[in-house]
Amino acid sequence: MSAGASAGAAGAAAAIAQATKASGVIVRVDANDFMRIVELNNEPLVVETTGGFFRVTYRYLTSYRGLAFFTKSEARLSLPGKCQVVQADRIWVPG
Repeated sequence: MSAGASAGAAGAAAAIAQATKASGVIVRVDANDFMRIVELNNEPLVVETTGGFFRVTYRYLTSYRGLAFFTKSEARLSLPGKCQVVQADRIWVPG
């Protein structure tokens, strides 16, 4: 590996480490587990957005006990009425 490639790889690793520090711990779960976590919250806040290339996917993010939980689904989730929902342009999850 050349010195330039080595420096580039080190820079990429540093960027990933910094992104992880900034985002904290994000746990990916399936949609059913996500809904159970939302139900456990007394006053849930859910961030919702859409994405996808060939078909729309719905993406959701919420927090519970200091962890952030993320899921994506091909169908829009039926969130409980007690949820405060924030529409976002995009959710970025590392890795």
